[in-house]
Amino acid sequence: MSKLKLVFGVVAIAFVTLTVVSCKDAKTESSTNSEIGTEEDHSKMNHDNSDGHHDVDKKEMTMSGNGNSQTVLNDYFILKDALVADDNAKAKGLGATLATTLGKLDISKYTDTQKADLKDIIEDAVEHAEHISESDIAHQREHFKVLSKDITDMVAITGTQNTLYQQFCPMYDGGSAWLSMSEDIKNPYYGSKMLKCGKVQKEIN
Repeated sequence: MSKLKLVFGVVAIAFVTLTVVSCKDAKTESSTNSEIGTEEDHSKMNHDNSDGHHDVDKKEMTMSGNGNSQTVLNDYFILKDALVADDNAKAKGLGATLATTLGKLDISKYTDTQKADLKDIIEDAVEHAEHISESDIAHQREHFKVLSKDITDMVAITGTQNTLYQQFCPMYDGGSAWLSMSEDIKNPYYGSKMLKCGKVQKEIN
């Protein structure tokens, strides 16, 4: 009987030892896999997004050039998107941003005639951008209509690095146009009420 207990004891100790070793190995393997996974994820992040900045850099690179008229366009499109989303508060902030960007537009490389035209365009556009920064959304959209005309006139002089789409809503205020970087219609004058109201009038290259 004593011998049988001894055998059972030895077996029990062996089992416990084997279990501990197995858990330790599993933990080590799990830890190793976790480290490998982390390294792979980090490597992938660096490769695909450059630590999350790849897309931003690409956008900034696309929007650069032509003095800083592309920066004006970029701010205009962000403002347009805020109106599409019916976001009055965001549009106020973006109106102020656009007014500042317009005021910094470098027109030194243009001809005297172009400079004179750009000065008039900028002066008017800044006024409407400032009104947008202070108004309710209905008035923001009224000023955005004239602002869009100003930005279109600016592009006729400065050009654009990207293909733009002049879009038109026949329903708003007797017919109103705006610019977009996409052919998809997203109406800034009606937002969610009539998001798809409009058509592409022409491409601007």
